Amino acid sequence: MLTPCTDPRQIRDTFSGFPSGLAALAAVVDDVPTVLVASSFTVGVSQDPPLVLFAVQRSSTTWPVLATAPAIGVSVLGAVHAGTARRLAGPDKSRRFDGVPTRVEPSGAVFLDGAPVLLECSTEHVYPAGDHEIVVLRVHGWETDFTQDALVWHRSRLTPLAQAS
Repeated sequence: MLTPCTDPRQIRDTFSGFPSGLAALAAVVDDVPTVLVASSFTVGVSQDPPLVLFAVQRSSTTWPVLATAPAIGVSVLGAVHAGTARRLAGPDKSRRFDGVPTRVEPSGAVFLDGAPVLLECSTEHVYPAGDHEIVVLRVHGWETDFTQDALVWHRSRLTPLAQAS
């Protein structure tokens, strides 16, 4: 018999059984580098035009700031980010970029060095979805380095993709 969806912790634990990649979404907003990490990032939503998406909690205090940026850098987290991924997503916004080499594009998009995939995006659509919002981003440019292994988020643990296979 299936378990009813009544316990938020059990729902979260169940959802964690689906492995996903992690992406850092970052931009300079009002001269301050701003980042949030999404485990719900999805590519291939559309190829024409190129669209990607992620979901963000409505309670996020970072997304309302980042949403004002004209360009957002999406960095798929690589194995080199295993030691800093939790800090990038942590509550101390002033320390999120500590020890993380980045580059800032003229557009204000921020990219993490060592990421296997970089996408420069802008917000296309935002849709309500329960306690989250679904954000669709339009991709304007990209860069890839497939010599870098991506990180996988599975059962609340970070694992480099090469180790997961």
